[in-house]
Amino acid sequence: MNLDEHMVMERIKNDLLDSFDEELEMELGKNFSAEQAADGVDNDDNSKRQLERRTYFKELFRLQTELVKLQEWVADTGHKVVVIFEGRDAAGKGGVIKRITQRLNPRICRIAALPAPNERERTQWYFQRYVSHLPAAGEIVLFDRSWYNRAGVERVMGFCSDEEYEEFFNSVPDFERMLTRSGIQVIKYWFSISDKEQYSRFLSRMHDPLKQWKLSPMDLESRRRWEQYTKAKEVMLARTHIDEAPWWVVEAVNKKKARLNCISHLLSQIPYEEVQRPLLALPDRENHADYVREPVPKEMFIPELY
Repeated sequence: MNLDEHMVMERIKNDLLDSFDEELEMELGKNFSAEQAADGVDNDDNSKRQLERRTYFKELFRLQTELVKLQEWVADTGHKVVVIFEGRDAAGKGGVIKRITQRLNPRICRIAALPAPNERERTQWYFQRYVSHLPAAGEIVLFDRSWYNRAGVERVMGFCSDEEYEEFFNSVPDFERMLTRSGIQVIKYWFSISDKEQYSRFLSRMHDPLKQWKLSPMDLESRRRWEQYTKAKEVMLARTHIDEAPWWVVEAVNKKKARLNCISHLLSQIPYEEVQRPLLALPDRENHADYVREPVPKEMFIPELY
């Protein structure tokens, strides 16, 4: 087995463990302790990984509890929040978005992940298709990529002209200032990974049948144009880092640390407080003597294979 093959196998193993963690998070929720998470790992796992998983679960559940409090405060006060997630392909944006929304109400906290513009959208004002996804009062919108596509992939891949590129930089500071003046809080994150780490993640996706769908021809081309993307990122951060909507860089080589650090920072950016809710009580079920439950035909039930 050569070095690349060994790297791929190790990466797939670690990704499978991450997926296992993810399933435990979803299945067991708050009744699940960090110690149980660490105990669930394979026997050949070392103590350092167990400690890291124990810490990760403990902090993740604590931060997700705070996110629920934040959600309640946003809904109660009518606050409006836009959170932008940008970064290279495979930088981990989707992973942190998943952890943020995992236990929240999708009617309050929703994801905007827009596809490439269609023919009609390409003739519109550039920001027009994003405006319809902005939050109303009491909402949080997480943009999994955003209007900054023009400063990144569109610039590098030649999908916009030099004039459109310059117009974007002339417009975006005013656009974001307009949003903040209208009461929308704009928070922007750039997920930073190394050349080596992206290479490893791409190799893992190429060899993992469950993740091959994540790789597109555009992703592979972005790998070849690493340096062009770096330059585009540097220009973008320099020209759109404004007081009203500054950029925040997340060191994302370690996925789990990046998730915890980003969620913790996001919570620190919003002045939320715990909202006191009245205690709920289940009402007694009504019973009527004339009620008869009709049987469901057996052919309507799905086969019980498990």
